[in-house]
Amino acid sequence: MTANNGIYIAGRWENGTTAIENRNPSDLSDIIGTYGQANADQLDEALSAARAAQPVWWRAGVQKRHDVLMAIGTELMARAEEIGRLLSREEGKPLAEGKGEVYRAGQFFTYFAAEALRLHGDLAESVRPGIEIDVRREAVGVVAIVSPWNFPVATPAWKIAPALAFGNAVVWKPANITPASAVALTEIISRQDIPAGLFNLVSGPGRDVGQRLIESPAVDAISFTGSVPVGRSIAAAAVTNMTKVQMEMGSKNPMLVMDDADLDLSVAHAANAAFGGTGQKCTAASRLIVHENIHDAFVERLVDAAKALRVGHALEDGTQIGPVVSESQLKQNLDYIEIGCNEGAELLCGGNRLERPTDGYFMAPAVFANTRNDMRINREEMFAPVTSVIKAGSYEEALAIANDSEFGLTAGIMTGSLARASHFRANMRAGCVMVNLPTAGTDYHVPFGGRGSSSFGPREQGRYAAEFYTSVKTAYVAAGDVS
Repeated sequence: MTANNGIYIAGRWENGTTAIENRNPSDLSDIIGTYGQANADQLDEALSAARAAQPVWWRAGVQKRHDVLMAIGTELMARAEEIGRLLSREEGKPLAEGKGEVYRAGQFFTYFAAEALRLHGDLAESVRPGIEIDVRREAVGVVAIVSPWNFPVATPAWKIAPALAFGNAVVWKPANITPASAVALTEIISRQDIPAGLFNLVSGPGRDVGQRLIESPAVDAISFTGSVPVGRSIAAAAVTNMTKVQMEMGSKNPMLVMDDADLDLSVAHAANAAFGGTGQKCTAASRLIVHENIHDAFVERLVDAAKALRVGHALEDGTQIGPVVSESQLKQNLDYIEIGCNEGAELLCGGNRLERPTDGYFMAPAVFANTRNDMRINREEMFAPVTSVIKAGSYEEALAIANDSEFGLTAGIMTGSLARASHFRANMRAGCVMVNLPTAGTDYHVPFGGRGSSSFGPREQGRYAAEFYTSVKTAYVAAGDVS
């Protein structure tokens, strides 16, 4: 079996020796396409082409890089509805979210187009007379990008854009579950005036293509978003070649709801953060730590809000929650529902597979109450439309519970107290903290990342991206005798 999509190497599309079938999780009868899988030889070809193209791209200069990235970003934004529909069809998020993701991906490219022009250096005085010092940033080389399925356009965009902006070549291995989005983004990049081999798409199984990619000595840096176990294996493999690594991994994000918070706003933000994108976000609020004084009222309203959410086909008007992305993900979600119940948590609503006019992986948003922070449902990332409520007797207890986790990506607090908000910002051990906002939702021009098992290496996004995608060089120059 062969397919013409899924593999783009050295400036040309190639067939795969094998292929995978891509089905719509909202309607399993809808086959989106068949996508080729790269083999080891094709990956090696991509790496060789990237190494040859990278110095050519670096020498092309900042204006060239700006113009190319601006063209990519502008086209993504212009085609947000078209590509967003494709994204929602294959990943399952509601159409408005799919279109919004593609538009945001375009913004990443236009932002980093401008950053390409701001690649400034420093001049310093030497402690030795007659010597000048020049400090500048240079491209790190060939960047391997391994991206997940839950944001199949935005996540690779915020990796690919800075990689190209700062003069690097890219070999991208996307998630196999969302190949159509990867092909759509690659098609736009492929039409730009860039050296053949500068950008390569190598779809394939992680155990074969992915493992060979991260172990390759031809790779200078690896940017990965995915699970903690895979991240740890990547870090271990990268050590052999001393490859630079940047990783965004798991989370178990808390939202504190204090007794001085606006209750209606708290419920709205909690439901948004917990169930938006079917809960398939690394920034989802999966632990709701609620002050005992408002606990019962909050839980009652949250359950009502969860029950009111419209679960349906991602492309239908009015859908608020789309399907789970795959059969295996749905099974994992339902297993966690059983685990929570067996641990003694009270399932107040949802947690069951839903029947809809089309055959898809639909699941009712679930709320657990009477949970403890030591339960598995409060320790492990579920990536599901499931949230747990934990009762706390005070702000201090709520903060301690929130910090009692191996993860530290995002965290939020709902409060009317400036003192509590300020204390939370200073003492919550997370990379991103939100005050009176959902835990999900970040801007593209500022750093993104977490602490603990959530992240490893330099931050992503914004000006901080240069720390990963460039290498600092310090040059000493003897000024010489002017006579």
